[in-house]
Amino acid sequence: MLIILILIIIFHLAGAVLLFAATIHNAWWVVSPAGADAIYSDLWYSCNATCYPLENSHTADAGYLQAVQATIILATILCCVSFVIFILQLFRLKQGERFIFTAVIQLLASLCLMIAVSIYTAQHTSFHVASLQDGSFGSSYVLAWISFAMTLISGSMYLVLRKRK
Repeated sequence: MLIILILIIIFHLAGAVLLFAATIHNAWWVVSPAGADAIYSDLWYSCNATCYPLENSHTADAGYLQAVQATIILATILCCVSFVIFILQLFRLKQGERFIFTAVIQLLASLCLMIAVSIYTAQHTSFHVASLQDGSFGSSYVLAWISFAMTLISGSMYLVLRKRK
């Protein structure tokens, strides 16, 4: 049982690290113009040689971007909170009880992450066509989807996990 708990902790921490990397790294959208340096865009900035705030990110036209920023930050916070709650419940729950509160928090983090990435997927073209031309999704976008799957699986594992001798 100790091995299962260690694997679940490692899985949860790996999902959290991927979520942090996806949130912080500036490769959600990548444009590679011919003969020029690639332009990387994240949820806050666009960077080539220097970084500058996304064009019109504070306006109502880019309200979806603010929703993505808020939900991905909420997902990151909930993922960290669920890990702390898991550690607390690990030592407080009687054997045989489930980690339901941890699972609910982790599943909420997964839901927030799915909402953030889905909104970005649905709306990125209308915002990026004007400012960054044609491009493709970057590595941070892929990491966010992988992190979504890991948090969803982690939350599901907490639902079925029981403390045993």
